[in-house]
Amino acid sequence: MPSPFPGMDPFIEGSTWDDFHPGFIVHLSDALVPLVRPRYVVRRQRRVYVEHHGKAEDRVLRPDVAVFAAQREPPFAEGGASSATAPAPVAVHLPMPQEEREAFLTIRHRQTMEVVTIVELLSPANKRLGSDGRREYLSKREEILASRTHLVELDLLRGGQRLPTVEPLPPADYYAFVCRNRPRYVAQVYPWTMRAALPRIPIPLAGDDPDVPVDLQQVFTATYDRAGYDYSLAYGQPIDPPLSEADAAWAAEIVARRKPT
Repeated sequence: MPSPFPGMDPFIEGSTWDDFHPGFIVHLSDALVPLVRPRYVVRRQRRVYVEHHGKAEDRVLRPDVAVFAAQREPPFAEGGASSATAPAPVAVHLPMPQEEREAFLTIRHRQTMEVVTIVELLSPANKRLGSDGRREYLSKREEILASRTHLVELDLLRGGQRLPTVEPLPPADYYAFVCRNRPRYVAQVYPWTMRAALPRIPIPLAGDDPDVPVDLQQVFTATYDRAGYDYSLAYGQPIDPPLSEADAAWAAEIVARRKPT
């Protein structure tokens, strides 16, 4: 059963993105293969990095100031006097590094396996200001933009920091960026709102080969349907990140009209 929303379902982002991301990549690959064969092959790949949670300053190594404080102010009184009773300990959680795996696609020449185009679906970590995931992604992005490889980036997340651009992006909820190897550092941006269907966008290939159009709405619908989100998403819960007042009323009306499963 398809989503009750005309395009991206806003309930996915805050509740089941870790499941949606790899599923969307699989169905996007399935949609691309018949469009590019037999000259090109599509391969699913993963980027692995370690995400350190907590503020960046918490991860900087500092001298052990507690040692010097203890030398200046001993915890035990001199002359054999008894010390004060130690306070009861309090349990706190420490920042724990977490391994992150992000799926993306490469389109390669079948004969040489040279990468022609990379297709990325942004994750929340890629858009979290100051995170390892954002630093890792932007560093890789710069490498791709300095190469002869085309780059297609899909931002299907309303939350987080947008990709850096010189000019302001047009107002929208979602974006697709098509960055060709000529002219370099110029992107075609496809913006759309939550109330619109996902667009059909061009995927550039090598040389004089024409672009292939991929229908992102069809890919989304296949992902939603195969995952069974129609019965597994918590449509009674608040949407995260929150919507504007007008969009919240619109979404509530759609959910109210939705047939129970």
